Amino acid sequence: MNREDAVAAATAYFDQGDFEAELARRVAIKSESQNPDAGAEIDRYLSAEMEPSLTALGFTCQILENPMEGGWPMLVAERIEDPSLPTLLTYGHGDVVLGLPEEWREGLDPWELKREGDRLYGRGTADNKGQHTINMAALRAVLELRGKLGFNCRYLIEMGEETGSPGLGEFCEKHKDLLEADVLIASDGPRSSLDRPTLFLGARGGFNFNMDVDLREGGHHSGNWGGLLANPAVILMNAIATITTAKGKILLPDLLPPGIPDSVKRALEDIEHDGGEDAPEIDSDWGEPGLSTAEQVHAWNSFEVLAFSTGNPDSPVNAVPPKARATCQIRFTVGVDPTTFLDTVRKHLDDKGFPMIELSMARKNYANATRLDPDHPWVRFCESSLARTTNKKTAVLPSLGGTLPNDVFADGLGLPTVWVPHSYTGCCQHAPDEHMLVSVAREALRLMAGLFWDLGDPEIADKPQKA
Repeated sequence: MNREDAVAAATAYFDQGDFEAELARRVAIKSESQNPDAGAEIDRYLSAEMEPSLTALGFTCQILENPMEGGWPMLVAERIEDPSLPTLLTYGHGDVVLGLPEEWREGLDPWELKREGDRLYGRGTADNKGQHTINMAALRAVLELRGKLGFNCRYLIEMGEETGSPGLGEFCEKHKDLLEADVLIASDGPRSSLDRPTLFLGARGGFNFNMDVDLREGGHHSGNWGGLLANPAVILMNAIATITTAKGKILLPDLLPPGIPDSVKRALEDIEHDGGEDAPEIDSDWGEPGLSTAEQVHAWNSFEVLAFSTGNPDSPVNAVPPKARATCQIRFTVGVDPTTFLDTVRKHLDDKGFPMIELSMARKNYANATRLDPDHPWVRFCESSLARTTNKKTAVLPSLGGTLPNDVFADGLGLPTVWVPHSYTGCCQHAPDEHMLVSVAREALRLMAGLFWDLGDPEIADKPQKA
């Protein structure tokens, strides 16, 4: 038995329909972490799905409480073959966002896997049940052929990622001994383009905050008071216009990274941002001038207004509104300190004559930015393994454009982190009609079977050794 046999076995598992059957069972579990009444389904995903599936692969499993009050439980599993071998930590999250069945296209149900052409529809197909189902199946293919992995493996399944991973950092700190490893290799998020295997090595951070203008009680007739009363929406719009230009360039230097390292620039030279047939057209003149599309998303900061409210948008009345709110977001990369963001914006607003605007964090926590050097040995090993399976050049993204809790693993556990995404940017994650592409999922199974085979092959010359 050899590498090609492992890849072929994983391919057969997919082509015979076993992958769809396994994923359908998991999609049917309504593990909505944003639903406070979903406890039974959250528990069922761990105890009825993950625990028996990992036990069948020779893992010892524990379902443990979240150290944060009200946080969902987590599962930790381990298979230790030889303490002298490298140890892989991998991760997935079994929770999903709200199903929103009434908003899905006719004929689709978020809790029923349905295949249409190259798409597998269902809540969690892309984020993240489909992705960790692929990785578990790839581990199985290696085990069945080799009789062992050839490395040690620890698995963490979280059930609160869609609510900001509350308690995950504290959990990993508390259970460091159960999560000790040499590298994290996991799957979440999208590829850079549909047909190109991708690695990303960290993630941009996400910092959400509110800007509030609250001037008085109640609205006042705009015929009698218009021109006499300050309008909070006008104030807020003008304040935001001092933070970015009309083309989205951030005007506050302290909200920007110091630059883009040369190794990051090289890694992004041939990266294209491809969201598939339903993707919106990119506005080429938006953001920081002089940066490529890939640099904007994977190596720079952005400022977004996520929501803006004043008055009654659904039923406007002729009144000067009393208050206005903008919920804003800074997506940030390595090189800036998010703990200074509110102070930076506060000073700027005061200097510009907007002391009446109140600032507050929109979330209790935020994920920090992380980035592994593209020249790191674990990156080169994974990059060459993926290329060995498909004969395609692997796309290496220094950071995912979005945000996930990679800082818990990179900073908290001190691990090099490599992510192999199995989705694409047009997958409708978090939205109605979420789906996974059949073609990408099939190739991903082959990639992961090859990668796990290589990880356990003592003859692979470029494989990093145990730390």
